[in-house]
Amino acid sequence: MFEGVFTGLSTALMPFNLLMVVLGCFSGTFIGMLPGLGPISAVALMIPITYTLDPSSGIILMAGVYYGAVFGGSTSSILINAPGCASTLVTTFDGYPLAQKNQAGKALALAAYASFCGGTVGAIILIFAAPALASVSLSFQSSDYFALMLLGLTSVAAFSGKGQVIKSMLMTVFGLMIATVGNDVITGAPRYTFGQMDLVDGVSFLLLAMATFALAEVMMTIMRGKMYANSETMQPVALSSMKLSMSEVKEVAPTVARSSVFGFIVGVLPGAGATIASFLAYGLERNLAPLRLRKMFGKGALRGLAAPESANNAASTGSFVPLLTLGIPGSGTTAIMLGALIAYGIQPGPRLYLDHPDIFWSVIISMYFGNLVLLILNLPLIPYISRLLAIPPQILNPLIIFFSIIGVYLVSFNTFDIQMMVFITLMAVGLKMLDFPMAPMLLGFILGGMLEKNLSRALVVSDGSFDFLWNRPLTLSIMCATITILLLPGVISFIKRIGSKGLPGAD
Repeated sequence: MFEGVFTGLSTALMPFNLLMVVLGCFSGTFIGMLPGLGPISAVALMIPITYTLDPSSGIILMAGVYYGAVFGGSTSSILINAPGCASTLVTTFDGYPLAQKNQAGKALALAAYASFCGGTVGAIILIFAAPALASVSLSFQSSDYFALMLLGLTSVAAFSGKGQVIKSMLMTVFGLMIATVGNDVITGAPRYTFGQMDLVDGVSFLLLAMATFALAEVMMTIMRGKMYANSETMQPVALSSMKLSMSEVKEVAPTVARSSVFGFIVGVLPGAGATIASFLAYGLERNLAPLRLRKMFGKGALRGLAAPESANNAASTGSFVPLLTLGIPGSGTTAIMLGALIAYGIQPGPRLYLDHPDIFWSVIISMYFGNLVLLILNLPLIPYISRLLAIPPQILNPLIIFFSIIGVYLVSFNTFDIQMMVFITLMAVGLKMLDFPMAPMLLGFILGGMLEKNLSRALVVSDGSFDFLWNRPLTLSIMCATITILLLPGVISFIKRIGSKGLPGAD
């Protein structure tokens, strides 16, 4: 192992490869800032360039673009409520409210620090545990994934305000319903497509996210007749506003540590990815927070911003475990990188770190340098980037609409997606006016596909019986955790009620 690490270190420290890290991080950050494009588009744009490079340099460049795009995607999420990519959607929940409170500089700085810590923790774990983690990811079966998705659905309370639990549950079910549109996972027959061939592949998550957050927010602000982010109500953010007080650092430090480790573990699981990791980390952190801080989630909580930013960067690093050690892409972006490796004539798998240690270890080690480069590049730019909020709404609104539509269109080159996005935007505006939260719908949509797919596989293996829920210790443990989380708030409330009734007679 140590011999391989030294080989990778010498390869990663080559001047040309360091240049590739800087170039990848820089270009990925700016592509990630554009709403809708995301890391998949960013990495795909780099493929023609990598064909002229040797394998280690090419993969290092694409890896830099990958976590650079995830790192940069938080910027548009915080400033204009338009997620740069799917994994930074959760960043909008507390990042955008902070920007509305004239704390955009602090929000961007916290996102940069949390992303750096998440990526660094992920890279360190990856160096020492990559081969061992491969066997862990292989040990997960369909029943375990199904239980994990159920555990994820229990975090719906994290995305609901006071008195909105029923509405949040309804929106989660609505998201699960949208996830069923397209081909059946077992038979392959089209369902709920209403004769539209454009719906055979289902509804795009990017389309749904941009419609319900970016475009719906623009429509709501136009209907209200004002724009939060304008030059009259919000002045350009000063450099001093980037500073975090010692109490704020102490508040978010445990969150960053927990979310980094948790996000990495979720990222290691093939197919889970950074988006699911960010949702689960946000829900976990909200449930762990004291009642005083829990009420702040969704209104500009620092923990609510730090958790998803740490988790999605750690998960992006973790997704390289199944890619490099098993040859299984952990996300759409790593699927493109898998194709690039195969085009080089390199087959990822258990023997990659033995046959090509220079590629295996140089990519892993370059991740730490990449996170360092991202921090150095982004922090000085924050005072200038945050001035985006000072753009007049007459200019900013059309720009948000333009980038949202172009971002969705460039994924499929299908005008039907634009029509669908307009329809969903109008529907989202109506639901927002009725005070229905959008985040639970997206949570249900994200988890719905994996939930159905793994439930179907588990039922096939168990001959249609539901005993798979308790046959495997891992599945049973996750199910017990799910039931505990569901029952715990009610039990605590009951104990408090009994305690308050017993107080008068205590003396």
